[in-house]
Amino acid sequence: MNCSRFLIIVFILSISISCHRKPSDPLEEPVVSVVSKTLTKRQLFDALPAGMSKEDSSVFAQDYITRWVKSQLLLRKAELNLSENEKNLDVLIEEYRTSLLTHLYQQKLLEQKYSPLITSSEIRNYYKSMSSNFKLSEPIIKGIFVKLPNTSPNIEHFERIFRSSRPGDMVETEAYCMQNAKKFFPFYETWTSWQQINSELPPDYTFSNQAIRTQNLYKTTDNIYTYYLYVLSYKEADEIAPLEYVTGKIKSILLNKKRIEFIRQLEEDLYDEGLGQKIIKFY
Repeated sequence: MNCSRFLIIVFILSISISCHRKPSDPLEEPVVSVVSKTLTKRQLFDALPAGMSKEDSSVFAQDYITRWVKSQLLLRKAELNLSENEKNLDVLIEEYRTSLLTHLYQQKLLEQKYSPLITSSEIRNYYKSMSSNFKLSEPIIKGIFVKLPNTSPNIEHFERIFRSSRPGDMVETEAYCMQNAKKFFPFYETWTSWQQINSELPPDYTFSNQAIRTQNLYKTTDNIYTYYLYVLSYKEADEIAPLEYVTGKIKSILLNKKRIEFIRQLEEDLYDEGLGQKIIKFY
C-alpha cells in the first residue's frame, strides 16, 4: 500500500462521526453518505490514480466525491420514481451478459484461428469497382521538403541544385541536407497530403495549393528557417486517389468484410452442430 497516497486522502478527507463507533480499519471509515449508501476511504483510495501529487490528488478526490454523490442522488430519484416493472433489470442484464460473452468468444476465435490474407488482386479489383468512393478531399503530392536554417552555408548554390533533376545534383542535394537541414523529407515515391506538409510550417506560414498547376517550387521564410517544397507529382482534390494512396484503407475494408463473413459462418456452423447434437429443441 502506498503510504503517501493514504496520507493524502486522510489529510484531505478525514471525517469523524462522533455518534458511531469508528471501524478498526481506518480505510473503512466513511467519507460521505447518501441515505443508506456510503463512500468509504478505501473506495476513494482505490479510485485514486497512482503517482499523483498532493495537489492533484486533492482535486481528483474532491471531484470524485462530488460525482459519487450526484450519481447516488440520481439513482435514488430513479428508484423512487420508476415502477417495479421498469426497475426489473434482469432481462437487460441477461441481454448484456449474452452480448458481452459472445463478443469475447468471437474475438478469441478471431485471434486464435483467423488470419486472413488480403491479396493484391483483391485490392485492385475492389479499387476498380469502387473507385468513385475514393475521391480525394485535398491535394496529394510527391516531392521533397526541406527545413533549412537561415545560417546554412552556400544557400544560393543549394537552391540551384535543389530544383535540378540531374542525378548528380540530386545526390549533392541529399548530401547537403543531411549535413545542414533541420528536416529533410524526400517522398519521391510516396503520396503525401498537402496538409501534412503544411503542418511542418509555423502557424502563420503555409504553402498555397492554388498555383499547383503552374509551379513546382515553393519557398517561405521566417526569422530562423527557410522552408522548401519541390513538387514532382500531384493530384488535386476531387480527383480519384491513386491506388497506392488508398491501399491501406481498402485492405482494412476487405479485412472487416472477411471478419464479418467468418463470424456469420461460425454462427451457421454452431447452429448445425447444435442440431446434430440434438441440444436444440423446437416446441
